[in-house]
Amino acid sequence: MLLRWNFFLLVGVLSSFMTPSMFAGEWGTLTGRFVYDGEPPQPQIIVPNKDVAVCGKEKIIDERLIVNEENRGIVDILIYLRKKPSRISVEQESLFQQPVTLDNIGCRYEPHVLLVRTGQPLMVGNKDAVGHNTNLGGLFNNAAFNVILPALGTYEVIFNAAERRPVQTGCNIHSWMMAVVLIKDHPYMAKTDKNGQFKILALPTGEELDIQFWHQGGGYIRDVSGANAKVNRKGRVQLTLKGDFDLGVVKVAPENFKD
Repeated sequence: MLLRWNFFLLVGVLSSFMTPSMFAGEWGTLTGRFVYDGEPPQPQIIVPNKDVAVCGKEKIIDERLIVNEENRGIVDILIYLRKKPSRISVEQESLFQQPVTLDNIGCRYEPHVLLVRTGQPLMVGNKDAVGHNTNLGGLFNNAAFNVILPALGTYEVIFNAAERRPVQTGCNIHSWMMAVVLIKDHPYMAKTDKNGQFKILALPTGEELDIQFWHQGGGYIRDVSGANAKVNRKGRVQLTLKGDFDLGVVKVAPENFKD
């Protein structure tokens, strides 16, 4: 038992010193940037029609499509492996282990897009002075999730199976509230930041990877140009990495986001 404990302690210490360059040859980093190929749309303002005394304190923006006005970067595009690869690096295996939080705050969800791995505790919280209903719709491989959260309440859930697509959560009490949760059985997933950039570290080299692009505003991101790899009509890229790979600046046509 002592030897076993010392082994895991050694693995933990070594992983803390690892950097992306140490994975050269066996692992590769995927990077890229998604930009809106047109005039950036103006963010829409949501006017609450319920519990206005609480929900109307702060400006609420429709976060289904947020584009950076300065550089046209698209926020919250999801990039993920559709299937679990044959091997996972020590560095990535240590990610997505600690609990993550999806908060109801100001009558909106924070964060708007959340990445969750199977077995990872998800804490759903309510920091508002009014109750919320958190209804995670579209679950196919996990038990239905629909709970009432009183003011300042919390609830923990753990997903045991990956979901094929991102799922949307909403509040039946406050109909404008929406968020997206991506549930996978591996750590190879990311979302674009305020500049439209993303990075996924330590992907396995030498095997074909099926990479999906998805966004809440239009589903699969398929009408694109400028990428350093072919994006098919289902918003996917098939890559066999030899090392680090940069998708470059991927220009996304406005037609992707039309209902």
